[in-house]
Amino acid sequence: MATATASPYTRLESRAQFDELVARAKARWDDMWNGDKTVYTVSIGSCSIGKGAPDVLAELQQLVTGESDIVRKTACNGACWMEPWVEIKRPGAPPVIYQQIQPGEVAALLEGKLEDRAVAVRADEAYGSIPALNSLPFFKHQQRIVLAECGIIDPDSLEDALATGAYQGLAKALFDMTDEEVIAEVTAANVRGRGGAGFPAGIKWESGRKARNRPKFVVCNSHEGEPNVYKDRRIHEGDPHRILEGILIACVAVGADRGYNYIGGEYPLAIKRFRKAVEDAVALGFIGKNMVGSGKNVAFRLRTGGGAYICGEGSALMYSVMGVRGQPRTKPPRSVEEGLWKRPTVANNTETLSNIRDIVVKGGEWYAQIGTERSKGTKLMTVQGPLKTMGLVEVPMGTTMRTLIEEIWGGMRDGYTFKGVQTGGVSAGPLKEEHLDLPIDFDSLTPVGGMLGSGGFVVFDENVCAVDFARYMTAFNRVESCSKCVPCHRGNPALVEIVDRIRLGRGSLSDLALIERTSKHIVELSLCGLGQVAPMPLMGLMAMYRDEFEQHITQGVCKAGDCPIEKPAQFSAAAAD
Repeated sequence: MATATASPYTRLESRAQFDELVARAKARWDDMWNGDKTVYTVSIGSCSIGKGAPDVLAELQQLVTGESDIVRKTACNGACWMEPWVEIKRPGAPPVIYQQIQPGEVAALLEGKLEDRAVAVRADEAYGSIPALNSLPFFKHQQRIVLAECGIIDPDSLEDALATGAYQGLAKALFDMTDEEVIAEVTAANVRGRGGAGFPAGIKWESGRKARNRPKFVVCNSHEGEPNVYKDRRIHEGDPHRILEGILIACVAVGADRGYNYIGGEYPLAIKRFRKAVEDAVALGFIGKNMVGSGKNVAFRLRTGGGAYICGEGSALMYSVMGVRGQPRTKPPRSVEEGLWKRPTVANNTETLSNIRDIVVKGGEWYAQIGTERSKGTKLMTVQGPLKTMGLVEVPMGTTMRTLIEEIWGGMRDGYTFKGVQTGGVSAGPLKEEHLDLPIDFDSLTPVGGMLGSGGFVVFDENVCAVDFARYMTAFNRVESCSKCVPCHRGNPALVEIVDRIRLGRGSLSDLALIERTSKHIVELSLCGLGQVAPMPLMGLMAMYRDEFEQHITQGVCKAGDCPIEKPAQFSAAAAD
């Protein structure tokens, strides 16, 4: 269990003490935002640090000297295109957000010389000529549950978290509900796994609850490894107590003795902020023996990974948590029967567990009214590509890809023409223009070769070669293979070799059939999910853009100019035949 050092908090021994602490936190929060103070807030996250946000914060701390002024930090609100942004709340006015404030511009901002950078006010209505934040295209289609406090609270402040609802779900689970009632609400919500598999959390929790062996464990899978997937990182950086609360509620509901969070080692800021949240929770008695005087006991451990993508697979993750090589195993038995140390283990994704607080507090029926019939709730989506307003969004399940690309993310930048969007990270195929009106959920993209997955998308334009893009994703899966099973370990390098021949202009049309045959063997014979979907991006791109593959082979031309075409004359006639 993590231990707190020199903590300012006193351990809570009852529900009444918890309520008193929350009341004090809310009073402090209301005084900060509704009093006569001027509050300056800077977004500090992994997306803004590289743009100089820490220097902007330091300049503010140096220049703002008023006794009634407050300079504070928050995390990214998802709108990465705004970074670095500064929010100023003046007495009698709503908080105004100024975008793209660079180091060295803080003095000009304080002097009122950068009013043209005012992008929005954090209020329900416009303030003069400044629009409301939720009226911006990036925000108006969103419905924020998981991200509700990201960009608002200081992620290192327990008081901020308590003032905005943290641990209300845990308190309700400890004092007002039975364990079976908690699971019933999660089941009624029909929240499906947000890591990509889409398995209902309620069924998993019920199976864990019924397991007889002890001890039991709950594991939060926070190991993101795919290119362009950073949703879980943002939750850790912006609202770490939300994740921790979800883990603890799961532990209480299934009767687990210990909870774990497994975070990728590539996320130093996320690890730092989550570790601080754990220390504060331990100090207050949310973790440990006799939690807040409830009689329940839950220990907790934080584990960090070494960067292996395969450790995002459930069984490989558990081996890594136990300190051995992260490789998947055959199933059954499932983890709810034999997981960590061959004991019942419930494993959920970070985003899944981040929904639990609101499901417990507001009810599973409330949650089930959001989304589609088979895909309930909201989903976090990330994007990369030549778009105008990129970032992390949270939208109801069933939102179309066109709404995401053309409205929320602002459409293509000037000078770029949409060609396609890669779905499912590195686990599925792309969508073209004719597919953009499909709803995004767990089922609707599958018939056309796409997949929701973790919600990470890559938009690419006409300057991107389909062959070269396919090679990149196939090579990623080759490198990340754990080498345990032959179909994946040998099959993916073989696919890379074939695609390289095509990229170099040395392929033949028979290579396309060879790709299909090799991919079929990898998909059908691989041990785990990595191998079972590894060829899908290549297969999808080849299906959608077959003319480009054939053009490389028969004409020795890469119209995008991405591939190192080197086609000797003697190959031309043979390939054409």
